[in-house]
Amino acid sequence: MIDTSITALALKITPLALADSVNPCAFAVLTMVLISILINNPGKKRKVLFGGLAFTLAVFIGYLFYGLILTQFFSAFSALLRTNAIYFYDALAIISMIIGVLNIKEFFNYKRGEFATEMPMSFRPRLKRIIERVTSPGGAFIIGFIVTLFLLPCTIGPYIVASGLLSQLGLFGAIPWLMYYDLIFILPMLVIVGLICWGLTKVEDVSKWKDRNIKVLHLIAGILLFLVGIAILIGWL
Repeated sequence: MIDTSITALALKITPLALADSVNPCAFAVLTMVLISILINNPGKKRKVLFGGLAFTLAVFIGYLFYGLILTQFFSAFSALLRTNAIYFYDALAIISMIIGVLNIKEFFNYKRGEFATEMPMSFRPRLKRIIERVTSPGGAFIIGFIVTLFLLPCTIGPYIVASGLLSQLGLFGAIPWLMYYDLIFILPMLVIVGLICWGLTKVEDVSKWKDRNIKVLHLIAGILLFLVGIAILIGWL
């Protein structure tokens, strides 16, 4: 059975969450939401601040919900998992390594909308139309829930691995760790909202920074995921 001590779980969950948090998908969607609010409320930083916070809160709640579903899914097969625990955790490790390799590949040969690393291109026009309707913090909160469904293809990989690792804790035992994971996931969004509202940067500059560094973001995420997979596979975590 895999180690479930606080230290051991933190060493597994933290890098998985960090890898998810630097996913360019989330940055792109957040900037689109903030731009929409700015266009409809020129010069009203208060609305931009609350809109960004509302959107981020919705993403946090949405991902917590998905995490609970995933952990319950794995828990439903708890007897089977206990019998074949070593194979189950090896499978999670391999999944983490595969997603890591796919992200690292993007650094050397970047292609927009690639499987398991970015939002599919077919999703983007519809998502853009939805986000363009955001004019207020309330709208940003509602749209935040809807948007999480579009983000799943490019962010769910590390979350599946984390949920599988947490499933042995049971529903209530997993909740604090899922909240910890999701807090790390949304932390860059909170930083971006704060920097924009404090006038330290502009939404357009954040979007351009993301575009310039998209390969590096994939590389960082890929290395973290690959190392976590290796560590689990060889028993270091």
